[in-house]
Amino acid sequence: MENMSRVNTNLVLLGIVEMENLRYLYATLAIAIYISNMTLSSIIVYTVWLEETLHEPMYIFIANLVVNVMFGNSVILPKVVIDLLFGLNTISIPACLIQSFCNQSYGSLELFTFTVMAYDRYLAVGHPLRYPTLMSNGRAYWILFAVLVFVSLSIGITVFLASRLFICGVYINNLYCETMSLLNLACDDTSINNVFGTTWTVTVVVGCILVVIYCYIRTILICLEISGKAYQKAMNTLVTHIVTFSTFMATSLFVIFRYRLGSGSLSTVAHVVISITGLIVSLALNPLTYGIRTEALRNKIIVNLQKINLCQRVAIMK
Repeated sequence: MENMSRVNTNLVLLGIVEMENLRYLYATLAIAIYISNMTLSSIIVYTVWLEETLHEPMYIFIANLVVNVMFGNSVILPKVVIDLLFGLNTISIPACLIQSFCNQSYGSLELFTFTVMAYDRYLAVGHPLRYPTLMSNGRAYWILFAVLVFVSLSIGITVFLASRLFICGVYINNLYCETMSLLNLACDDTSINNVFGTTWTVTVVVGCILVVIYCYIRTILICLEISGKAYQKAMNTLVTHIVTFSTFMATSLFVIFRYRLGSGSLSTVAHVVISITGLIVSLALNPLTYGIRTEALRNKIIVNLQKINLCQRVAIMK
């Protein structure tokens, strides 16, 4: 961080600059998206926490996924809203590094959680009798804890390497910070950053995708051998996972590879559109999909909402 501060103390977010003409409209939309996502996510987490029948690995992983969505929401959207409402378009270097860490941690945690969920469904469908032993609640919590530690250390190293760079640029073609944005502004040799970042990204992404594909294929083959209600339930859960995971990977890779096109190949508007589209789709889809398509969770959410509505009516009558 010492190297960075020698040249610039603040960086300009060109994405915010591009949105200034309609900043109140964009701020209103951002607030609506943030509140709706946080409300639905909170309902899902509260329902899983409250209902003992949902205290099993599948719903623990869903709740973790949704909590991560709440984290991702809170990392980016509130600052975007504040910047738009108050006409701000800069971010300090320490804040940029912190946002980079949080933003990339969110994406990595999402990927690992999807991978663990795919493996969990494979065990549940392929080994139903041994499943309580193979994937207990305690084991699920330990897996999530191990993922959190691994991601924190890995992204921490990435951000630390970025903090050592000598930055001579000021303009970031985005609404928020990522380490790739900082690498594009560096005057130093970024080979170490590129090697570590590329190796980590390719290894993790390819590894997770291969595990997910293997689990999906095995689960589908097993589903074809069963019939009746068990088949319908298994396939419904599997389709939900496939839809959310595929959408997440498509939007994430879309955002990541925009940097590979070269800084001059895409306009600032294109960078903003790609970033915000990937962000909104990724954040909004998971709570909505799991809240609607997971039958047991959906039914419990409806019951709890009815209870809350009934309590409100009783309170008003008093």
